[in-house]
Amino acid sequence: MKIVVLKFGGTSVGTIAKIKKVAEIIKQYRKKKFSVIVVSSAMSGVTNGLIKKSKNISSDFVSHEYDTLVSSGEQVACSLIAGRLNHLGIKSRSWMAWQIPILTSGQYKNSRIVKIYTNKIIRYLKENGVPVITGFQGINNNNRVTTIGRGGSDASAILLAKYFKAKRCIIYTDVEGVFTTDPNKLKKAKKINVISYEEMLEMASLGAKVMQPVSIQDARLNRIDVEVKSSFKNKSGTLITKKSNISNNKIITGITSTNNDAKVTLIGVKDKPGVAASIFKPLSKNQINVDMVVQNISANGKETDLTFTIKSEDLIKTKKIIEQNKDINFRKLLLKKDVSKISIIGVGMVTTPGVTFRMFQSLARKKINIQVISTSEIKISVIIDRKNIKKALLALHKEFNLNK
Repeated sequence: MKIVVLKFGGTSVGTIAKIKKVAEIIKQYRKKKFSVIVVSSAMSGVTNGLIKKSKNISSDFVSHEYDTLVSSGEQVACSLIAGRLNHLGIKSRSWMAWQIPILTSGQYKNSRIVKIYTNKIIRYLKENGVPVITGFQGINNNNRVTTIGRGGSDASAILLAKYFKAKRCIIYTDVEGVFTTDPNKLKKAKKINVISYEEMLEMASLGAKVMQPVSIQDARLNRIDVEVKSSFKNKSGTLITKKSNISNNKIITGITSTNNDAKVTLIGVKDKPGVAASIFKPLSKNQINVDMVVQNISANGKETDLTFTIKSEDLIKTKKIIEQNKDINFRKLLLKKDVSKISIIGVGMVTTPGVTFRMFQSLARKKINIQVISTSEIKISVIIDRKNIKKALLALHKEFNLNK
């Protein structure tokens, strides 16, 4: 049996007209003799609407009922897709995750899939049916519906591809694939034909919104090739695969940027063991995510300046927490809004000297000051003033030949 998993995002099933288009895409795979497993998100805007309803009911809506509520959006979309397929003469039915079942563990709102039973779906495929499965959800050992986090339908599709040994897993969305940078910010952005799991994981974690990092990690760990393509244009997309399948001469594959960072600097912190933990522990307890961290030790070794970045919306809360923290001593607290992180990503930089120099020189030519630097094997990130983002993207895109 030649199985393909097709996942359709919320924008792909956002209207009745779009659902009819999705049914035609599925029909084409059937003509190519694929056994098709469909995974669908809720129609665009539906999940947000359900979340809003829960907040209007209670500011502390109980988590197990939250999952039951928000998972209903996928049920509607799947039923409509299956209904349209039957209209076209294709045997189809919707499947809730609990009917398969898809087993999960962990907390409500953020569970993880641990097992997918295959017997019922295999039997249905052999009967020439098209199962349309709700993404984003499963069932726990208490027989309660669970959800697996926003963007979880991608994870559902990838793990279904694993358990059913699918030939392909295709994520249909509203963009043509993964681009060298956000095409809304830079018109010269180009679609990437092939990208490694590692590069895609970095791009997603650094701001690219095509897929959620947890889904890419699932694909990497299970060695599932994933293609991202548009449900609105009949064009090839971007293949996400292992490094050994990629042969190109690009040093840098993509560039990401953020719009909502802030920088915090503590000047003259008394340097002693555990001081960093004392700073970051209360931030962690208050669900404030710390991103880049830079520490400079004074020449006498008695003081340190510590800089870190957070999301802009957390800046006021962070200031209050630091000022009330009696476990740390410092001379001055500096806060800066309106900064952005720009990152270059590429497995090619591992074996290519001079990439850091080229990045910094390119920004310097445009008189863009670098405030914070963070590096890994396949990534270099810097913090710059937000007003310079477009100028920086243009310069780096050209420097690393991504315009071609």
